Amino acid sequence: MDPAPATAPVPNDCETESSSVWRWWPSWRPTSMSLLKSTEAKILACIQNDLWARFVTLSNQDRIWTLTLTKKMVRKPVEQVPKTPLVMVHGFGGGVGLWIRNLDVLSRSRPVYAFDLLGFGRSSRPPFPTDPVQAEEQFVNSIEQWRESVGLENMILLGHSLGGYLATSYAIQYPSRVSHLILVDPWGFPERPQAEAESQGSPGQGAEVVKRPPLPRWVKAVAAVVSFFNPLAVIRAAGPWGPGLVNRFRPDFRRKFEDLFDDDTMTQYIYHCNAQNPSGEVGFRAMSESLGWAKRPMLQRVDQLPRSMPLTMLYGARSWVDSSSGIKVAHIRSQAYTKVLLVNEASHHVYADQPEEFNKVVENICNSVD
Repeated sequence: MDPAPATAPVPNDCETESSSVWRWWPSWRPTSMSLLKSTEAKILACIQNDLWARFVTLSNQDRIWTLTLTKKMVRKPVEQVPKTPLVMVHGFGGGVGLWIRNLDVLSRSRPVYAFDLLGFGRSSRPPFPTDPVQAEEQFVNSIEQWRESVGLENMILLGHSLGGYLATSYAIQYPSRVSHLILVDPWGFPERPQAEAESQGSPGQGAEVVKRPPLPRWVKAVAAVVSFFNPLAVIRAAGPWGPGLVNRFRPDFRRKFEDLFDDDTMTQYIYHCNAQNPSGEVGFRAMSESLGWAKRPMLQRVDQLPRSMPLTMLYGARSWVDSSSGIKVAHIRSQAYTKVLLVNEASHHVYADQPEEFNKVVENICNSVD
């Protein structure tokens, strides 16, 4: 069957994920945008620096939920040369609240922007096309329109997981806007192993291979349904059991932030981000061949980044994301500044697993830009 045209409306959860029997389930979910807002507010209350939170409206009236942080001034500021702002793009199923361990530290020396990707968190949830090129383009266009609306001439662009994939695509299309590209455990770079075997044969002598750790339980659970449903359909289908399901499959989120919150604040945040009607995940599904693999692997396009653009790739040493892609990127960009770093004792969410090391690395990169 041919994919639906880009202008075709995306069906709602019930039509996409099940039969009409489920049509009453959305009202059964213990979630709302209001609950997401209040849970996020509890997280953002931890911020000490000056925070400006608002919706940024795009040309098509979609809205991007945006945080801007600057250092809190206790005295009259000394006149300084403006620093290049840092823009942070979260991963699949995430939102701005997940940067809570990083925002204060990183905004000590420069403005920091964080936003909910189109279709995620508190941002607008428009229809996405089922064509992978068009879905990716919709994400990237929204980032560029956001940049124009905010008024940034250039930025240090940091993306985690899906955000790293989209940040790379953005940097390829708008290279003059990116002073340094930072990719944190980026999704969507490698080709599927079968494709590599067919096109390249056996690995060359001396090739460096990094063994990919076993997939976590939650990844396997999503993989079990992703071919038939939107990736996070199970959370919505669980109705009132959805929050408990997130706690069961993602107990690590509570542990990562337990010194900040002694309750389920962070898992509640994850739940409320993803129990709303799907939008961004529809776009992600369009770009995914199967979980963990992109239909358009970024390794095939990373050579389109200009040589003049510095690139740093940051991986968790214990992550399920294969860091050997970073080694391949460094080989492809052998004539350009490309650095690949592994953070010990960190899994996929490097910024939360080892926040001090993550913040130090990112701060050093930002200082090198200015």
